[in-house]
Amino acid sequence: MARLFLAIWPPDEVAEELLALHRKDQQGVRFVRPENWHITLRFFGEAHPSDVADALARAALPACHARLGPAVDVMNERALVVPVAGVDDLAFVVRERTARVGEPAPKRFVGHLTVARVKAHVPMPRALGAMVGAEFAVSEIALVQSRLDPDGARYETLHTWPVG
Repeated sequence: MARLFLAIWPPDEVAEELLALHRKDQQGVRFVRPENWHITLRFFGEAHPSDVADALARAALPACHARLGPAVDVMNERALVVPVAGVDDLAFVVRERTARVGEPAPKRFVGHLTVARVKAHVPMPRALGAMVGAEFAVSEIALVQSRLDPDGARYETLHTWPVG
């Protein structure tokens, strides 16, 4: 078993726009490395990759257009995120097809891309409220294995499925 999630990797041009966000190191703030930026469609926790692959075999994944923004916001009080719209139908299909795999999915999908995690009682970084306006056609989803490491999570794409 492995720690798994299904994600959308943003294209390079979107990552370039996000790199413009103010990311100054600050005690108590851990910025996500750009190569780890993703939109999580479904987190499984510990699961078998083959169970996810079987659940998504022959799935009709709907075409969608991800829209990031309008501004960096806070989620769950301590995560600095960029809201993402336009992927809800895709997330719904993924959730329905993988309902029996891994941890139960949250009742409500909230599209977002996490840019930083902030410890309690630490002021929010200057990036909060920064305007972001990026969009892209989603071409595939990826099954990603996450390995937790003292230097941060390490992600490996295990499999991809075309969208649309």
